[in-house]
Amino acid sequence: MDEPVTVSIERSHPEVDSRIRFLLQPTRSGWVEQAIANLDTILLDHSHCERKAASAALNLMFRYPSSAKLVRMLTAIAREELEHFEQVNGWLDKRGISLAPLNAPPYGGKLKAQVRRQEPERMLDFLLVCGLIEARSHERLGLLGQYCPEPELAAFYRGLMASEARHYGIYWVLADTYFERPVVNARLTALAAVESEILSSLHPEPRIHS
Repeated sequence: MDEPVTVSIERSHPEVDSRIRFLLQPTRSGWVEQAIANLDTILLDHSHCERKAASAALNLMFRYPSSAKLVRMLTAIAREELEHFEQVNGWLDKRGISLAPLNAPPYGGKLKAQVRRQEPERMLDFLLVCGLIEARSHERLGLLGQYCPEPELAAFYRGLMASEARHYGIYWVLADTYFERPVVNARLTALAAVESEILSSLHPEPRIHS
């Protein structure tokens, strides 16, 4: 394991904006310290995150097959997430890390527990939860791109930021397409508060969403 590090997050960096749409609270510096001290684990978890993101897009497509715009836009997301999955797995190979299971942090499970059971609220909640996860991924990959001490790996993470921003934008567009904007905004505010609360304490195991 690498030596402990101390990180002071500078929000003036042009590629890391603490005011990312969807997010109520920025990531604390403690997560950055934990992540860059455990880069191999973070990479392994990142691989799982990309696979889960592709699965989430596919599941929404299968659940709402008659929603043509949703199917079209999420097909592109699923394809791109699988490309990222392959890219991250290439980094695992370079570092001699086997693709193995990891204990999941409470983040995803607690967010998905907020999804209401009845339609059409269920569809809205799934879209916004996916958007929140993508927004947080965008922020945290940007922080890794800024603070990772390995230049090549840092550049890789910076290269992923644009696609993550596009993904959470797509989930927002879809929510805004199928639901009235005041309804979307009110529900997003409620879910974003839950998302920030989940991350208010640092999970002891390093993860992308810990």
